[in-house]
Amino acid sequence: MYVVGDEEIEALARVIRSGKLFRYGDEERECDRFERRYAAFLGVDHTALTVSGTYALSAAMIAVGLGPGDEVLIPAHTYMATATAVLTTGAIPVIVDVDESITIDPAAIEAAIGPRTKAIVPVHIWGAACDMNAIMEIAERRGLTVIEDACQGVGGGYEGRMFGSIGHIGAFSFNYFKNMTAGEGGAISTSDEELARRARCAIDPCHFYWTGREDGMKPFAGNGGRASELQGAMLNVQLDRIGAMIDAMRAQKKKIVAATSRLDNLGLKLSPMNSPEHDCAAHVMYLMPSAGQAADFVKVFPAVIAGKTGRHTYTEWDQVLMGAGAAHPAMNPYNHPDNAECRTEYSRDMCAGSLDILNRTVMVPTSPTATDAETDAIIHNIGMASRVVLGGMSREEVELRPAGSFDPQKFDMAAEDATEEAL
Repeated sequence: MYVVGDEEIEALARVIRSGKLFRYGDEERECDRFERRYAAFLGVDHTALTVSGTYALSAAMIAVGLGPGDEVLIPAHTYMATATAVLTTGAIPVIVDVDESITIDPAAIEAAIGPRTKAIVPVHIWGAACDMNAIMEIAERRGLTVIEDACQGVGGGYEGRMFGSIGHIGAFSFNYFKNMTAGEGGAISTSDEELARRARCAIDPCHFYWTGREDGMKPFAGNGGRASELQGAMLNVQLDRIGAMIDAMRAQKKKIVAATSRLDNLGLKLSPMNSPEHDCAAHVMYLMPSAGQAADFVKVFPAVIAGKTGRHTYTEWDQVLMGAGAAHPAMNPYNHPDNAECRTEYSRDMCAGSLDILNRTVMVPTSPTATDAETDAIIHNIGMASRVVLGGMSREEVELRPAGSFDPQKFDMAAEDATEEAL
C-alpha cells in the first residue's frame, strides 16, 4: 500500500451511508464507474472487477477457453497465483526461464512451445515490463493467446501502451501490496467483446445468466468472484492518485539510476529493462557478479534479492511441484487423462539459469512519498554497499544514512512469505 487517506475514508463512508453495498442497481454505481474509467485509463474497451488478482487471472484464462489438454507457458519468476490460475482451468503450466530483466525470456518461450501449447502468460513482475513486441510476434506467428499478467504492474506500460492493453486479455491485482489498492481486488481488461463477456460470466455466472439469456452466448457455471461497492469506491479514489504516484516513482528511479551509474567501474551493473521509461519504476534493479556478492550487498544495505522473495520463484510453488492441482484428486489436472501428453514433470533445478539471475539481482524499492533527502540517502547507501562488496572497503568504514520511507519489505510480498516461514 502506497498512499491512502481521507478521500478513501470518505468514499467508503459515502457508500456505507447510502446502504448500497451491492454493485448492481438501476443507476451507475461505484464498480460500474470504476470499470468505465479504468478501461479509458488503459485504452481498452472493457474492464471487469473481481474479488482478487488471482480470480482475475482465472477469469481471463477461462475467457480464452483454456482447459484439459492445454499447456500454458509461464515464467519461472512470478507470484505462484499465475501457475495456480492455470490449474483452475484444468490446463497445465509449463515453466520457462526469465532473462536478466527478470521477466519471461522470449527465446525461452520460442524453445518451449510444443504441440499442446495454447497460451503465454507474460508477467510484468515487480512492475517491470516484459518484452511485449517479441512476445506478441511469437504469439501471432505460432497461433498462441497472450494473457498479460499485470497484477504487479498497475499504472505501468510498454512503449507507450498500458500494461493489460497489449495482450489478448489482461489481469490486475489491487491487493494491499500493489500500486493501487482496495485491500483486495482485481480486474480483467480486453478490447475483445467475446472475451469480455466470457470473463464476466466467470466472475459472476448468476448475474450473467439473468442478463444474458437472449444475447446469444450460452452461460456456464462457475464459483463467482464479483467485487463490492466498497472496493469500487476505494478504487475510484486510488485511480485519481495512480498517475502522480507512478510519475514520482519514475522520477526517483531516474535520479537513483543517474547517480549510481558511475559505480559500474566497481562492477555494479544495472539490470537491463524493457521500456524503462514506461514501466512502473517500482524498483531499481542491479545485477551483481555473483549470488554471494548480492547476499553481502543486502547485509550492508537491506535491499531485496529477487530470488529470495518467497512464493515468487517456482522452487517455492509447493502445490505445483507436488502435483496438487485441486482439492479432490478426480478434479486434479495432473491426473486428467486429457493431460497425459502434457509436460507435467517439474524439478527445483529445471530453470537453473533463472535461479542464477534471480539470486544475483538486487532490487531497491522506490516510493511515491520519498523526499529528496531520502532519495539522496538511498543513493549514498547504494554507493557504500557497492564499495564494501565490490571495492574492498571495510565494513567498519561505512556509515549509512537514514532513508526515511525506504522499507524493502513494505513494497513486496517477501514480508508475508517470511512470516509464513517463521510460523
